[in-house]
Amino acid sequence: MDAGFLSAFAAGLALGLSLILAIGAQNAFVLRQGLRGDHVFAVVMTCALSDAVLITAGVSGFAALAEAAPWIAPLLRWGGAAFLIVYGARAALAAWRGGEALRAADDGAAGLRRAVLTCLALTWLNPHVYLDTLVLLGSIASRFEGQIWAFGSGAVVASFLFFFALGFGARLLRPVFARPAAWRVLDAIIALVMWSIAAGLVWGG
Repeated sequence: MDAGFLSAFAAGLALGLSLILAIGAQNAFVLRQGLRGDHVFAVVMTCALSDAVLITAGVSGFAALAEAAPWIAPLLRWGGAAFLIVYGARAALAAWRGGEALRAADDGAAGLRRAVLTCLALTWLNPHVYLDTLVLLGSIASRFEGQIWAFGSGAVVASFLFFFALGFGARLLRPVFARPAAWRVLDAIIALVMWSIAAGLVWGG
């Protein structure tokens, strides 16, 4: 590997991590699944592969599509806001009722399907992910002439590292979340995160 490749890869890795570290709807869901031990591998793979697709599209210059089809942004904005409001309400209700505790994963197909579909919705209905991947990463990648795929590879690796660390590292917090009160706090925080992002979509444009 030459110095140019390594430099572009490191830049993509660093930027990818900086964009994904902030707590958001997707990260909160992965954390919760990791704490419960519910289909963790499927969830983190869904998140990482979704990011890989979006990053690849951004590096390929796909962001121009959003400019050519201006109806895409409003559709994602309102659809994402509606989903986040409903999901936040569910988390708030769980926080209000309490009684949550760690349990064995549901190995049924319905449980896996529900987890993956929720993960996909939190990822693909969030307009911010398109800004981060298609627009921001795509535009910065263009600066690495001849090494855009090295930059994109670094960003993809960052997503895989982060989601696997978050999903499987959550088990370290299980002693804390053996208490139902801790789940009430987490669900309340998740509800606030979901609603704050939804509010930003509705009023922030």
